Amino acid sequence: MNALLSVLTCLAVGAASLPARADVPRKYFEGLPFPMEEIREPRFPSRTFGITAYGAVGDGVTMNTAAMESAIRECAGAGGGTVDVPPGIWLTGPVRLASNIRLNIRKGAVLLFSRRFGDYPLIAGPDGTSKSFRCIPCLYGYRLENIAITGGGMFDGQGEFWRPVKKEKMTAAQWQSLLASGGAVSADGGTWFPSRAAMEGEEYLKTLSGKDGAGAGDYMQAREFLRPVMVQLVDCRNVLIDGPAFANSPSFHIQPVQCEDVVIRNVSVTAEWSAQNADGIDISSCRRVVVYDCSVNAGDDAICLKPGKLSPRQVPGPACENIVIADCVVYHGHGGFVIGSQTYGGARNIAVRRCVFHGTDVGLRFKSAKGKGGRIENVFIDGIAMTSIGREAILFDLLYSSGPGTASTGDPPGSEGGEHLPEFRNILIKNVTCVEAQAAVRILGLGSMPVRGITLDSIAIMSAAGLFCADADGITLRNVSIRPARGPVMSFTRSRAVVVSGASVPDGIRPFLRVEESGPGAITLERTEGGNREGAVELGRDVPAGAVVRR
Repeated sequence: MNALLSVLTCLAVGAASLPARADVPRKYFEGLPFPMEEIREPRFPSRTFGITAYGAVGDGVTMNTAAMESAIRECAGAGGGTVDVPPGIWLTGPVRLASNIRLNIRKGAVLLFSRRFGDYPLIAGPDGTSKSFRCIPCLYGYRLENIAITGGGMFDGQGEFWRPVKKEKMTAAQWQSLLASGGAVSADGGTWFPSRAAMEGEEYLKTLSGKDGAGAGDYMQAREFLRPVMVQLVDCRNVLIDGPAFANSPSFHIQPVQCEDVVIRNVSVTAEWSAQNADGIDISSCRRVVVYDCSVNAGDDAICLKPGKLSPRQVPGPACENIVIADCVVYHGHGGFVIGSQTYGGARNIAVRRCVFHGTDVGLRFKSAKGKGGRIENVFIDGIAMTSIGREAILFDLLYSSGPGTASTGDPPGSEGGEHLPEFRNILIKNVTCVEAQAAVRILGLGSMPVRGITLDSIAIMSAAGLFCADADGITLRNVSIRPARGPVMSFTRSRAVVVSGASVPDGIRPFLRVEESGPGAITLERTEGGNREGAVELGRDVPAGAVVRR
C-alpha cells in the first residue's frame, strides 16, 4: 500500500511540469545534399515517478543509487514514463537506464556522480563479451528503445578525481596546488595522476595484453586508470537528449555508440581546458543523428564522429551515416568539429551547418592513420565562423598519432598488420570565415592514399601561416582568400590535379604559390589576379616549369 501511495503521489507531482517538446524542425532535414528521412522523437506515457518517493535525499551527501534504481525499475515495470529528479544535489553511483523511460532532471537539480572508485564495477564491454574491461559509465544504457534524458538541470561527473593532468596545461600556481593535493607524478615530471594506481595503470594493462582468460579481477589493479564515460548509450534506438548541462566528466561526456535515430539538442558541455580526454559529444558508429543548438567547452575534441565497429543489429555499411550538426557553438576543444582518429568503420552523408568556433585548437579537424582508417566521403560543411584558433582553421591529417584513449567501439581487425588505410574523398567545405589562426589550412595525405576530392569554396582566413598541402589529388580552391602574416600563401608538395580558381592574392606576401616535388600540370591557376606577378610563383628543385598552368 505504501509503495502504491508513493507512485500515486509521484503521478500527481511534476507531470504537469513536463511539457511535450516539438519534434525536430523540418529545416534540419530540408536542402540536405543527401537523402535523409526525418527522425521521429520518442514518446512516453504520462506516468511520472519522482525519486524522493523511493528514499532519495538531495543533500549532496546521501548516496541515492538504490533510489534511482528503484524509480527506474518501477517506471519500466509500469510500461514506461518519466523518472523525475527535482531540485537538489543528488549523489549517486552509476545509473542504468531502461527502455521507454525519460530521465528528467529539473532546473536547480544536480545529479552528482560518486568520486568513490569502488562504486564503479568493471564490465567486459556492453554485452559482457569483450576481452578487456572498463569501468561502467556513469549514466548507461544498452540495447534500449525509446529513451530520453531531458530537463534544465546538470550532471556532474566529478572527473577531477579520475583524470590525469599535464603540466603544460597548467599555470605554475595551478600546478603547485595540484601537487599539494596529493596524487602521483610521472617520472618525467610532466603529468599528475590522482593516484599511483592511476599512474601505473597503463603499464600494467600492457602485461594483460594477449593474456588468455584475463578477467575482471586481473583488471582491478588498473581500475583507477580505466575512467568511465559520463553518458554512454550503446546499440539503442530512438534516443533524445534535450536540455541538461553535462560537466566535468572523467572522460567523454556524451557518447552514443552504435545507436540509430538520435536527437541531441539544447545541451551544454563544460570541462576544463586541462581535462584529459574530456570530449564533448562523440557520435560513435551511429546513424540518423541530428545535433543542434548545443554549446560545448571541452578538454578534448568538442563535437566528434568516431566511425568504428557496427553492432550485430546494424545493417552493413558506413558506421556513421546521415548525420546533421547545426547551430552549435564551441568554445575550447582540440577541434570544433572532428572526424577521427579511428575511422575504420567509414562515414558517409554528413552535414555541418551554421556553427561558431571560438578558441578551439583546430577548427575543422579530420584525422586518422594507417591501421585505423576507413572511407570518409560525402561530407558537406557550410557556414562556419571561427575566431582565435590556436592551430589550423582546417586540418586533414592522415598521419595522426595519439596516445591511449579512454573509450572505444573496438579495434579494427587486422589493424596491427597495417591495413585500414584512411581514405578521405568528396568533401565540400564552403562559406567559412576565420579571424586569427596559427595556420589557415593543412592537408597531410599518405603517399599510398592521398587525400582526394576536397573542395574549399568561399573561404576567408586571416592567419599567421597559409595553406600547406602534401600528398593530395583533386583539390579545388574556389574563391579562397587566405591572408597570412608570412608567405607562402599556398604551398603544395607531391600533389596533383589542384585547381586554384578566383583566389585573392594579398599584397606584399611572397610567394603566393610554392610547389615542391610535383609533376607537369600539377597546379592550375584560374582567374587569379596577381598570380602572374614576379615572384608570385616559386618552384622547388626538379619541379618542371610546366607544373603550374595559368588560365
